Amino acid sequence: MALSEVHGQARAVSALERSLASGHVHHAWCFVGPEGVGKELAAVALTQALTCPEKPNVGCGTCSSCQRVLRRNHPDVTWVLTEDEQVSRGIVGRGDFDHTPSRDIKVEQVRALGERLAFRALESRHKVALLVDAHAMNPQAQNALLKTLEEPPKGTVLVLITSMPDKLLPTIRSRCSKAHFGPLPEAFLVEKIVAKKKIDAATAQQVARLSGGSLARAFELDVKKLEKRREIIEAFEALKRDDARGWLAFAENYGDGRVEAEGALDVLQVWLRDVLAAQAGAVSLVNSDLAELAQKAAGRDGAPAILRRMTVLDEARNAITARNGAVRLQLERMLIEMLA
Repeated sequence: MALSEVHGQARAVSALERSLASGHVHHAWCFVGPEGVGKELAAVALTQALTCPEKPNVGCGTCSSCQRVLRRNHPDVTWVLTEDEQVSRGIVGRGDFDHTPSRDIKVEQVRALGERLAFRALESRHKVALLVDAHAMNPQAQNALLKTLEEPPKGTVLVLITSMPDKLLPTIRSRCSKAHFGPLPEAFLVEKIVAKKKIDAATAQQVARLSGGSLARAFELDVKKLEKRREIIEAFEALKRDDARGWLAFAENYGDGRVEAEGALDVLQVWLRDVLAAQAGAVSLVNSDLAELAQKAAGRDGAPAILRRMTVLDEARNAITARNGAVRLQLERMLIEMLA
């Protein structure tokens, strides 16, 4: 595929196309943006452009080289993913590890990457490395990557794909050219959701708004759970500062498992943005069916209080997803900090 086939990301695509057209592609790129908006798709397209013998610096998408890039078995292209992500994608099985698959990109992986990049390309003009969720590199791995970034082997291009650039060392970020990816346009999402889920446009629009501009998240959202979203928000807004039992009940209801807790936090994250938007006078909200409740919540708390709640929520989500924190305990801590 060509970069022109990456939809809804004109700014990033234009920067990459200009770089390719110049014939002097920077040795390190950082693709920054929300999950599921086309960063990895663009990274694949860039890799095909760099390795395609039929259409150099463009990519034909159909030759053997381009197809092998797509299938992740091109000899001059290295993919670096966490063990957990490899399992999620079916690249390996959990039984292939004698331990719980790591959610970190380990220093051993980065060192192995450096050794591989030291060899000459077998077929192409370039050797390309794609680091998916680059923010998952632990500190040792990031420090190991610095040497490659500072002294890249000839013809090497590294692409760091991340939705959390602040977790990367400043020294890494400063050595990368940036390609910024934003949320996908609502109209584009609605079109894809209708085609994929076979639902009406009005429901698809609600799903698109809840996805936060992410096609991946939109496809993952269960349409049947839209009412569950309403239940979570109403239960959250019903919590009272002097009712500790209510906080514990909320944590118990939505803290049975990691997936359920993450889903509830996703809903509340979007909801707090709606409340902040309502306070600023916005007419169009993601949870448009709860506009009256958003106005009521906006009138109860000031912007600093709402922003503080958003920060506490982000900390709870990070503790649950990145640090494997105890789910119910994290929800309880979050609510106590929000409502105290």
